[in-house]
Amino acid sequence: MAGILDRFTLNGKVAVVTGADKGLGRAIAIALAQAGADIFGSSRSPDAPVTAKAVAAAGRRYAHIAADLSDTSRAAGIVDAAAAAFGRVDILVNNAGTILRNDAVDFTEADWDTVMDVNLKSAFFLCQAAAKRFMAQGGGGKIVNIASLLSFQGGIRIPSYTAAKSGLRGLTMLLSNEWAKFGINVNAVAPGYMVTDNTEALRADPGRSAEILGRIPAGRWGKPEDVAGAVLFLASPAAEYVNGFTVAVDGGWLGR
Repeated sequence: MAGILDRFTLNGKVAVVTGADKGLGRAIAIALAQAGADIFGSSRSPDAPVTAKAVAAAGRRYAHIAADLSDTSRAAGIVDAAAAAFGRVDILVNNAGTILRNDAVDFTEADWDTVMDVNLKSAFFLCQAAAKRFMAQGGGGKIVNIASLLSFQGGIRIPSYTAAKSGLRGLTMLLSNEWAKFGINVNAVAPGYMVTDNTEALRADPGRSAEILGRIPAGRWGKPEDVAGAVLFLASPAAEYVNGFTVAVDGGWLGR
């Protein structure tokens, strides 16, 4: 009889990870590979050599496609390309995202659309494409959306990001309701303040950085590996009965 640790393995699975070339996406891709999955990554860059090397070191295969998700028409093609490369798709991690900062009173329509297209619209159509693939294959599948603690709070100076990430949390619940009957689990992870490109400006501001750290019970910025562990759980058989939920990985921020 299989033990509990066997339920955290992904042997024989194929995972699509968007934004796989750096930051959270790289850490997630590596974690899934170390658990046994082959990885199909996408990013705006033409390749992801560091991610590819780490996945190979884990004994798994890696393939990559360059895709700018501000062009929402690229979404379905990513899933199709993954299936063409590896024969199937079992897991989708919607990680790719962007952020633009400005006072709400000065925020432009162009900046609004840029963030919404990448963080919400393309994420939805990637979910849709993955679900169609899972249904055609049979056997279900796992979708993990990367939301944000701003899915629960308002924040400041990031109106489109907050709207998109709040929408992604709601979308996660809706899709779980529709697709659970097909054996498809749709969940999300909500990272707090992480050491990524998106927080570089905040970390470089001594006053703002101190303010943020003072609000985090753990007393530190999060690491990409902190998020990768939660994604691995939600992508694994151990989470078969978890559906429509958003797991906060925030050092205790939301509990304060």
